[in-house]
Amino acid sequence: MSFYKLSGPRSYLTSTMTDRFNCYYCHENLHGKKYVQKDDKHVCTKCFNKLCANTCAECKRPIGADSKELHHKNRHWHEECFRCAKCYKPLASESFCARDDGKIMCGKCSSREDGNRCQGCYKVVMPGTQNVEYKNKVWHEECFTCFECKQPIRTQSFLTKGDDIYCAACHDKKFAKKCFRCKQPITSGGISYQDQPWHSECFKCHTCNKALAQTRFTSFENNMYCVDCYKTDVAKKCHGCKNPITGFGHGTNVVNYEGYTWHEYCFNCKRCSLSLANKRFVIHGDHVYCPDCSKKL
Repeated sequence: MSFYKLSGPRSYLTSTMTDRFNCYYCHENLHGKKYVQKDDKHVCTKCFNKLCANTCAECKRPIGADSKELHHKNRHWHEECFRCAKCYKPLASESFCARDDGKIMCGKCSSREDGNRCQGCYKVVMPGTQNVEYKNKVWHEECFTCFECKQPIRTQSFLTKGDDIYCAACHDKKFAKKCFRCKQPITSGGISYQDQPWHSECFKCHTCNKALAQTRFTSFENNMYCVDCYKTDVAKKCHGCKNPITGFGHGTNVVNYEGYTWHEYCFNCKRCSLSLANKRFVIHGDHVYCPDCSKKL
């Protein structure tokens, strides 16, 4: 914004000379009279007012010889007409701004007219006031609020969703993934298991609460278990070797029959040790036999 100062009023001369001294237009003798010097010509006040006076840019009337005249960039005003177009404050002895639309304004009104408008209340953000700038937009500090809770964000961190602004707490509550276990937002880190998000601290053994991140574990009925707890509390026992069937390591395949379960490598004929997986077998008592050995019982 540019500010300018105006020049002072025009000076008027008198003469007591005895030489011929006439008005350039009407030739009236100017000795002892008030006159105006216009472009090196001496002009009586009457002719000046009629033929030479500038027109006031505000009231559109001539600026007579007896009036104080102010000018700026080829425009002229009566002193009393040179005032702010917005608040009408006299500007003859004040700083002012000449706008592109031709209006003259005081500095305060010009700032309001041309200043950035707050994206919250749409009022002008005055220079020097507390404000927030983000992506070439500006807000009064108190207008820069969370879209959800409506509280001013001020110096807090914030996140955006489309054109809306959220404080971190509201953004997490509204948009963050929810932990499959505790249903609370996951703000950082986390673990994904079977396309479900988890807090690291929630992804733990159902029995002993041991953290399961980066360890071997298994799930049963939507609960997670470390290997030891699964073996002890959950896993079925092999009808052959009586050890838990965990699905870990050697012998992950199992055989089920009439409520009994075996490791595949334990499902052998009790008499000849022939593997009976995927073969015909006979149960006698608590043991299984191949058809040939069952005939010898």
